[in-house]
Amino acid sequence: MTHLNVLELGADPTGATLSTRALQQAIDRASPGDRVVIPPGRFLTGSLFLKSEMTLWLAEGAVLLGSEQLADYKTIWTRVAGIDMSWPAGIININGCQRVEVAGPGVIDGQGRYWWHRFWGEDEQGGMLADYSARGLRWVVDYECQRPRNLVVYQSENITLRDFTSRESGFWNIHLCYSRDILLTGATVSNSAGPSTDGIDIDSCQRVTVEQCVISCNDDNICVKSGRGLLAQQQAETAREIIIRQCELHKGSGITLGSETSGGIEQVTIEHNCFFGTGVGFRIKSARNRGGWINAIVVRHLTMTDVRFPFLMQLNWFPQYSYASSAASEDFPPHWQAIRQGVEGEAGLTTVADITLRHITATLTTNRFSRAFFIEGCEENPVKNMTFNHITVQAREFGKIAGVENLQFSDVSVTSPALTRDENDTYER
Repeated sequence: MTHLNVLELGADPTGATLSTRALQQAIDRASPGDRVVIPPGRFLTGSLFLKSEMTLWLAEGAVLLGSEQLADYKTIWTRVAGIDMSWPAGIININGCQRVEVAGPGVIDGQGRYWWHRFWGEDEQGGMLADYSARGLRWVVDYECQRPRNLVVYQSENITLRDFTSRESGFWNIHLCYSRDILLTGATVSNSAGPSTDGIDIDSCQRVTVEQCVISCNDDNICVKSGRGLLAQQQAETAREIIIRQCELHKGSGITLGSETSGGIEQVTIEHNCFFGTGVGFRIKSARNRGGWINAIVVRHLTMTDVRFPFLMQLNWFPQYSYASSAASEDFPPHWQAIRQGVEGEAGLTTVADITLRHITATLTTNRFSRAFFIEGCEENPVKNMTFNHITVQAREFGKIAGVENLQFSDVSVTSPALTRDENDTYER
């Protein structure tokens, strides 16, 4: 095994000049089994593309610093929030590869603030979000405002990601898509703010283990997805055989299934995770045009402290984003057409069944708002066979449960001194 140091190819460790070319040259020179080493320093870069049977090692003190110039990210065919389309590549890309490892104590820093300001302005009230929303286009702005991800695994297998830190991503931090046999272990995600800065997204993948990760972000901490709309339903790229265990979740929206469910989500085990001040604990979200299914889900041995919504399930989530409000036009670009092309009628109602939650404790150390249960299924296609067993919850409100068939409580204890109020029927992410 050869160690290829990027400094020998002219990479600038001060971050003053762009090092993409030198970094990519080192990757391209790697033979099977070789290790490309990013040494201590700050290396400004655009998109990098790894290849099969190599290791990218991020040494202690190494920082891959994402460029703030969109032109430095190659436009590629990828998937963005459930839609297959052309979009900027990530900082690190593992596309069509086998047996690749990204490891080490170093950092991938997306310099996200520049990208966040493009989306929602410096005051979070402007930018492209305000412009598109004023024109009735809230449903498409997330796709139009192009923002790089920190690390993307796409159509690859036998991938190991371990021990590095991903921070301040412009969009999702770590995106695993159309891939299988992935181990993600010991990683840290740290995003101070930013729209759609999910921690880890597992998207139409099979046989994925995420373990011992620490995640703080401004959207879903860990999310399982399977595509959005009619095309994703036809592709039937199901997310299955996924384990999420021994992770520590801080700021964010918890461990989520959906909202992209069109290809189906099944055989997911979520166990031995701890939540601290997280917006949500366990979450399911979908919309009435997604279709697909969520079933055979086991959630167990969770500890939640000061979590606002320990159990949040909404099958008509975020209508302004989920449903196109503009009339169809042949002038719409292809990805707009794909977003509009939902699953129609009763087939658009996501089937949710066989959800087991057991040995979960949620406690409060403050008087902040919290709601024990907020479950909104569909009357026409209710959530079926959901079991809560050995559950202890402290919350301000008990909450609401509707659209469920065969809900079973066994050894469930809830303390909720305040009245449940309709004005709290919202969650902002």
